[in-house]
Amino acid sequence: MILLDTSVLIEMFRVKDKTATFFYRLSNNNSNFAISVVTHYEIFRGCNSVQDNFWTNFLKNIKVLPFDIISSNEAIKIYKFLKVRNQMIDLADLLIASTAVAHNSELATLNLKHFSNIPNLHILK
Repeated sequence: MILLDTSVLIEMFRVKDKTATFFYRLSNNNSNFAISVVTHYEIFRGCNSVQDNFWTNFLKNIKVLPFDIISSNEAIKIYKFLKVRNQMIDLADLLIASTAVAHNSELATLNLKHFSNIPNLHILK
């Protein structure tokens, strides 16, 4: 399963030529996609009604993974690892990464800077 970061979805939404997007390239070889509940929140928190309809329809066939106790334990490990190295990232990105690790999913992201220092996180490029 591939966990889609918010950045991948935003790119797909904004770019007119969808065939030029990272999501399009991924979808040529994969069909098992998910998002974290945090990405769900990030997408819908600022939507207007047109965008809301687009995302509701687009996400109908994409699983939403919960932030559960396993994800929380991973988030704690990641937080402590990054804090010691003075490499802290946004909380939302930390929670998305921990969800990917907890669910043994690869993460598709355009934000390599935030995610590249996280141990046990498999990033698709």
